[in-house]
Amino acid sequence: MPSAAFIWAKVLGHIENKMGAAATSAWFDDTNVVEITDHQLILSTPYEYQQDVIQRRCMEYIQDAMRELYNQEVEVVVLLEENVEEYKSRMEKPKFVEFNPEFTFEKFVVGSSNRFAHAAAVAVANNPAGAYNPLLIYGPSGLGKTHLLYAIAAEIHKQHPNYNIVYIKGDQFTNELVAALQEGRNIEFRSKYRNADLFLMDDIQFIAGKASTEEEFFHTFNTLYEAKKQIVLTSDRPPEEMLKLEDRLKTRFQWGLQADIIPPDYETRMAIIKNKATSLGLDMPDDVCAYIAENVTSNVRQIEGTVKKIMAYQKLNGMNIDVPSVSRAIKDMYKGKTEALPTPSLIISEVSRFYSIPESTLRGTLKNKGTAEARQVAMYLIRQLTNLSLPDIGREFGKDHSTVIYAIRKVEKAMDQGGVLAETIRDITANINNRL
Repeated sequence: MPSAAFIWAKVLGHIENKMGAAATSAWFDDTNVVEITDHQLILSTPYEYQQDVIQRRCMEYIQDAMRELYNQEVEVVVLLEENVEEYKSRMEKPKFVEFNPEFTFEKFVVGSSNRFAHAAAVAVANNPAGAYNPLLIYGPSGLGKTHLLYAIAAEIHKQHPNYNIVYIKGDQFTNELVAALQEGRNIEFRSKYRNADLFLMDDIQFIAGKASTEEEFFHTFNTLYEAKKQIVLTSDRPPEEMLKLEDRLKTRFQWGLQADIIPPDYETRMAIIKNKATSLGLDMPDDVCAYIAENVTSNVRQIEGTVKKIMAYQKLNGMNIDVPSVSRAIKDMYKGKTEALPTPSLIISEVSRFYSIPESTLRGTLKNKGTAEARQVAMYLIRQLTNLSLPDIGREFGKDHSTVIYAIRKVEKAMDQGGVLAETIRDITANINNRL
């Protein structure tokens, strides 16, 4: 593509043919190009009156010129020169988000239940926008959809470190859109997503039935697809079962590839259990692995959560890892195979109750000694007793993942030394298990 300066010179020549040399000179001599993207032309001018005239009288001329010369439909934005640096700082490509390092292709256990989805994800990672675009992976919660999403991002980042990789959950997309509309940041919102080289959305089903969100996503999808940028989506069901989703979106999801994931079979469950135990440094006998595989069957997250809980029981209570002990632990954890994992809210509730601190304070920013310790304990227990990622834990408290890492390491160090905190964590853990 020609340089921005060259494009703007051609546009000005086209405008001059329509407006005349005098008018073009009067309104555009002091105007400069800040940036040209696939869908935006950003200009700057030193004077407010000039900005006003261009916005009110000249927009159609500029858009017509871009359309006729370069066959591009663009949104024209005119900034004052004093605001250009602020705009550039806001529009900088976001740094790559380091996803959970456990969520890679190497650590994904492949079986008959997920083989097709895994193969499709690998193909997309190796040939973005060239293999399957969009790729939609669907299936019930806890089967590895997000794992594959993160693995695609990590692999593409490894091969293309300069790619602008954007990840968002369906409900967060809605929340950001609402905030952008309220604060008049529509341009920033659209630029964030429509300039992505790789666009990842988890739980697409949450946008269904939200008219403004669907409209914005529709145009974002079209912009990215036409620019040959890779789109990867996940949902808990196939598009045809999303009754509130607009037909035009369902149709677009069918342009690429849809791959489902179903609950793992026995062999895959065994492999998942052994893989998770190995990654945690836990010596898990074969008969114990078999017992878990036979009794915890619903999804991968539950299976991995069970292994983590057994490790926690061993670490906190000195439990032997044998079938009788694990049998009692599973019965206690799942209350007769209900397979209910503790939620972050439950853990925060019990920590709050133990320390006599309101939950709102625990989730807030207060940093006195008692509150800080309680918050760190809550982060540690969520990491130990659930399968949440570090960023997800951070979001529960409005913190980034580095704060979570610091909290977990501090608690682990205290645990190694024994004492009061170790007793506190054992008590809170018992309280949590009693409420499951």
